Amino acid sequence: AAPRPGSFRAGELALAEVRRKHNTTLKLLCRLAAEAVLSSPGGVLPHRDIIGQLPGQVLRASGGARLLLRRPSLEEYVLLMPRGPTIAYPKDISALLMMMDIHPGDTVLETGSGSGAMSLFLSRAVGPKGRVLSYEIRDDHHSLAKKNYRHWRSAWEIGHMDEWPDNVEFILKDISTAAADMKSVTLDAVVLDMLKPQCALPVVHPSLKQGGVCAVYLANITQVIDLLDRIRSCKLPFLCERIIEVTHRSWSVLPA
Repeated sequence: AAPRPGSFRAGELALAEVRRKHNTTLKLLCRLAAEAVLSSPGGVLPHRDIIGQLPGQVLRASGGARLLLRRPSLEEYVLLMPRGPTIAYPKDISALLMMMDIHPGDTVLETGSGSGAMSLFLSRAVGPKGRVLSYEIRDDHHSLAKKNYRHWRSAWEIGHMDEWPDNVEFILKDISTAAADMKSVTLDAVVLDMLKPQCALPVVHPSLKQGGVCAVYLANITQVIDLLDRIRSCKLPFLCERIIEVTHRSWSVLPA
């Protein structure tokens, strides 16, 4: 029988949630294939038992564990996908997107690509009429980011009516040597996720439109100070508007 509209299909991503001790949840991500099985601490579940089911169903694994099956959100995908470098976490990406005030149709520059987390969120933010230029200096990171992006897009097209936009151009190049590339580009926003973003600023600022936002993702305050010193010493036309740290606190609400 043909699968019902909205039901899981072979080739798309499925997320299984398994309840564990101390009110914790284990999340398992898999790409559905007719002959494959999903392995969990509570037993295995053949993918053929998932294909054709609607998301939100609870299925039992061979060992008796109850697995809640659904499609992963983009946040869950980037947290569970293969990664090389440490990713920009969704809570931080959300704050960056708001600070840059990105709109559908915008052209945004990203350095570096990393594992592709930021690229995916930027892709969704700029939409099918927008464009994301993602520069990466390391070949292994460049390849992984492209792979994770293609993996998400291909699975999305199987499980959804609309197509995920093919709007990210992954470029294997040191951004500090890309001045010639930037001459033909007008950027609505720039996001820098690299060890020394001060090296990229002289290259990208001529292409950033007047009033455009450059957001920088840094790990510690020492890097922030180095960046501000470089902006000041080189007299670059940037105004530091905000320096923030994003915190995320989870709550557990249980019966007394």
